[in-house]
Amino acid sequence: MTRHSLIELEAVLAIVRCGSFRAAALDLGTSTTAVSNAVGKLERALAVRLFNRSTRSVSLTDAGRIFVAQIKPALEDIQKAMNTARSQQETPSGTLRINAFATAAREIMAPLVLSYLQRYPQVHVDIVTEGRLVDVVAAGFDLGVRSADLVPSDAIAIPLGQARRMAVAASAAFFKDRAIPQVPQDLLSHPCVRVRLPNGALFRWRFGKDGEELQIDVDGPITLDEASLARIAVANGVGIGYFMEADVREDIAAGRFVRILEDWTPPLAPLCLYFSNRRNASAAFQAFIALARDLSW
Repeated sequence: MTRHSLIELEAVLAIVRCGSFRAAALDLGTSTTAVSNAVGKLERALAVRLFNRSTRSVSLTDAGRIFVAQIKPALEDIQKAMNTARSQQETPSGTLRINAFATAAREIMAPLVLSYLQRYPQVHVDIVTEGRLVDVVAAGFDLGVRSADLVPSDAIAIPLGQARRMAVAASAAFFKDRAIPQVPQDLLSHPCVRVRLPNGALFRWRFGKDGEELQIDVDGPITLDEASLARIAVANGVGIGYFMEADVREDIAAGRFVRILEDWTPPLAPLCLYFSNRRNASAAFQAFIALARDLSW
């Protein structure tokens, strides 16, 4: 009787879950070739084709759908058993996968993630940053980090730090021969660094004061979708930028950036670390949660 490894079965489920061989390889931390070889080996042993493949898409055959329906519960039981075993570890080890907005990841990096790694050097932390909202459980992550108003209602959430704010700023030299905007509408007469959202739409800068809320569709010579690039553009005098306060706090304190319209940027919802309920969480997971709760933010 031919024996098959879990790797081959996990490859099949990863392709179904991720929608392509390439995405499955990224999810499993291996190469596309390795995933293809694993599936090919399994198909040859079963003498049946599990996937319909083309250069643009991949889908299960009828036999593949039946096969996946039968093996998925068994593999989930195996994974539960492994998680239960890991929960008995005395020393945190293994890998923690975290999904976060890039700005959120930057905010927790030094106070939480790096502190955690210093305490538990046998753990590997894998952080994936992306602008879109994902189902962290379905996507294979242990934890997510988002603003409190974006955390799923059925998740367990731990507040991280204080309320955050946006900051509107330009280089000190930028305002040498320009009037400093006093209200958000004044931005329309200045070049600004435009922001593109993950869905492709242009972001309208948001402001609020005394119950009044505004969204300003600024204009300028450049459009970017990454805060670090926007910071470079602003530092070089391209225009006014709209940032998370934490990303430019040091520039403002050092006088490199001039902050404007501060009274129009009210507090935002705080960050939250969130996760699904886990009865048999690993020692690494439990230690990370404990540190997040204990830290003085």
